[in-house]
Amino acid sequence: MSTKNTTAIITGASSGIGATYADRLAGRGYDVILVARNKEKLDAVAERISKSHDVAVTVLTADLTTEADLTALEARLSGDESISVLVNNAGFGGAGTLLESDIGKMAEMIATNVTAPTRLTYAVVPSMVKQGGGTIINIASIVAIAPELLNGVYGGTKAYMLAFTQSLQHELSAKGIRAQAVLPGATSTEFWDVAGVGMGNLPSEWLMSTADLVDSALRGLDRQEKVTIPSLQDGAEWDAYETARQVMLPHLSNARPAPRYAGASERGV
Repeated sequence: MSTKNTTAIITGASSGIGATYADRLAGRGYDVILVARNKEKLDAVAERISKSHDVAVTVLTADLTTEADLTALEARLSGDESISVLVNNAGFGGAGTLLESDIGKMAEMIATNVTAPTRLTYAVVPSMVKQGGGTIINIASIVAIAPELLNGVYGGTKAYMLAFTQSLQHELSAKGIRAQAVLPGATSTEFWDVAGVGMGNLPSEWLMSTADLVDSALRGLDRQEKVTIPSLQDGAEWDAYETARQVMLPHLSNARPAPRYAGASERGV
């Protein structure tokens, strides 16, 4: 990634993965814009970065589930030609089943994990295209391809992030826009407490540090990876998964039903 006259914006930057991305991108020479709800934590991250790196650090306090805050953030970012990197990291998850989950909390999850990153991407991409390049990093999750592992709405939001990233790659790569989906496995963050699981209930061999996660994800970006799964030990497994998906693509629409559906209907419902 070029670092000449560039700014990176990171959502969910007050702790964990977002704060680590902010530090690493500042280390690469980017001015950084930090976005999160908790101003006290954001200020602490900004102070650490300012002491460690010779870059400009801007703090923007916003609740991405609030229409007024999200609209104001869109207005702040739209047309800012200095922004060349957007890290859509803000989000939260859950581990409860459908019957155990509060629908209000699920709607908030969709607003944070889907609506906000979509709108922020639309806010910055036109200027990136005008400048001839830019990078969108979308933090998804392994549940994007393994929705059985945690809450189904959470898995659905992260599957959206993966599909959205793949669409951005398809539509905008020729215009100089790079899009990367990062699929973390279990990571040592506050996520597990918010999800109601608690890190102490997880095997230590599952938990990756945020430093290892972000450093691996940035190496994947440098290697031109479109999808990066830092915890997947054998990358050939993802390659096989993606190859199988590509094989199906030309066969997904047909005027005739598949032969396996021929014959009389069965009265199963």
